[in-house]
Amino acid sequence: MPDERTEFYISVDVETAGPVPSVYSLLSVGACVVERPEEGFYVELAPEHEAVASGALEVSGLSMEELAHDGVHPARAMEQFETWVLEVTPVGSVPVFVGFNTPFDWMFVADYFERHLGRNPFGHSAVDIKSYYMGKFGTTFGRTSMKHLSPLYLGGAHLSHNALGDARDQATLFRSIVADTGSTDDVT
Repeated sequence: MPDERTEFYISVDVETAGPVPSVYSLLSVGACVVERPEEGFYVELAPEHEAVASGALEVSGLSMEELAHDGVHPARAMEQFETWVLEVTPVGSVPVFVGFNTPFDWMFVADYFERHLGRNPFGHSAVDIKSYYMGKFGTTFGRTSMKHLSPLYLGGAHLSHNALGDARDQATLFRSIVADTGSTDDVT
C-alpha cells in the first residue's frame, strides 16, 4: 500500500574534506525548508579523519584545525540536525531530502546518521534536482550542471560553498524547476 503521508521537502548541502565518508570527514551541513528557505539549519563538525583531498578545503574555506577545536562532535551534530528535521516537518508528513547532486551529499549524511545515531530521519527518501530536471525536460546529465541551470533559475549566481547558502540556493532552484512549464529549447 502506498504511503499516504504528505511529503515535506528539505534542501540539504554538505561540505567535506574529500569524496567519500569512509576516508574523509563531513565538515558542515546546511539545510532549509524548500518552501521557506529562511527556515534553516547549519552546523560545522569536528573532523573524524585527518585525510584531506586536494582542493577540498579551498572550495569551502573551512579549516581542519579550527574545526578540530571548535567543531561540534559528529554524534552531537547529527542529533542537532535530526532534531531540526523533526521539528520543521509537520505532523503526518515525511521529510524528503532534496539535493543538487544528491548522491554525494546523501552518502555523507546517511553514513553519519547511521553510524552516529543508528537511524536517519529521512529514511530512504531523497530527490536529486539534477535527475528531476533530466526527467522533466528529457535532457542529458551534462545539461544539469550549474553552468546551465544557474542562468535559467538563479540569475547566473554561483554556489557559495557555504552549506546553508547552497541549501537555500538549491531550494530556489528546485522550486523554480518544479514550477517551470517551458522546455529546454533555449538552454545554452
